[in-house]
Amino acid sequence: MSEQNIYILGIESSCDDTAAAVIHNGKILSNVIANQKIHEAYGGVVPELASRAHQQNIVPVVSQALTKANITKNQLHAIAFTRGPGLMGSLLVGTSFAKSLAYGLNIPLVDVNHMQAHILAHFIDEEGFNKPPFPFIGMTISGGHTQIVKVSSFFDMEVIGETIDDAVGEAFDKSGKILGLGYPAGPIIDKLAKLGNPKKFQFTKPKVDGLNFSFSGLKTAILYFIQTETKANPNFIEENLNDICASIQYTIIEILIDKLKLATKKTGIKHIAIGGGVSANSGIRQALKDGEHKFGWTTYVPKFEFTTDNAAMIAIVGYLKFLDNTFANQSVTASARLKI
Repeated sequence: MSEQNIYILGIESSCDDTAAAVIHNGKILSNVIANQKIHEAYGGVVPELASRAHQQNIVPVVSQALTKANITKNQLHAIAFTRGPGLMGSLLVGTSFAKSLAYGLNIPLVDVNHMQAHILAHFIDEEGFNKPPFPFIGMTISGGHTQIVKVSSFFDMEVIGETIDDAVGEAFDKSGKILGLGYPAGPIIDKLAKLGNPKKFQFTKPKVDGLNFSFSGLKTAILYFIQTETKANPNFIEENLNDICASIQYTIIEILIDKLKLATKKTGIKHIAIGGGVSANSGIRQALKDGEHKFGWTTYVPKFEFTTDNAAMIAIVGYLKFLDNTFANQSVTASARLKI
């Protein structure tokens, strides 16, 4: 089969977004996401509600992805899907659908690790975006994950650092909850931080050996700080919101950059690629750019739509695995705690 004419459907359902994308060789033809607004009322994702919404959304989302790509399901060469990690109920919906569709069309099935996909999103053919050379350091920062990965090839990855408790996205969201902000709080904090003084309030950075992270202590420190200050002045949050957000964001970015500095020192690798929803944060993007001048890094940030949970990143891994003849069989099962 010509390498020039391969169509792969990617399906992503690891958390609360139902997504489908079609890739033609390395280029994305469609990338459709159905967000689940229902969770906003609860201040976080409710697993049971998420899996029900996936069941409602998956058929229309896949149908829309095929229509936007201007192909029929009979032109597909394989179905790629997120096997894990993620919420079990959500993963089961995507896995079952992908298996059934592949079986019905009699085409190969490709299982994808969600965390690998965030890293390999950098290899989608997209004008104006460079692809990192091997080896490189991949840093995945999202609501559920914080990892530093040494990437030697498409499928040779080693986790060299990860969070021992909360993920960085959780730190943003829980800080936002303490401040009475909406959910998800990350983008709101990012917006308000631009208007504040990042050095107005000092928060102690957790001391964690090596390349691992910890954010639970920081979250607790922010909680106690706010409780103490609002006791003395009930209007403290309202009067200092921009500065508080700027200070929280500054501290989180310092933690991430410190670990990246250590990772480049330990490995000697100065190519750094980031992914995951939190990589959309403007402060983190700026700190990485600054790192190019300060530390001689070359940094890679994917197109915004490929940073949050999306099916385009699943489709590119599906395409790479298809070329590598690495397929799953119909007995494959979802795995909530799948490792890289």
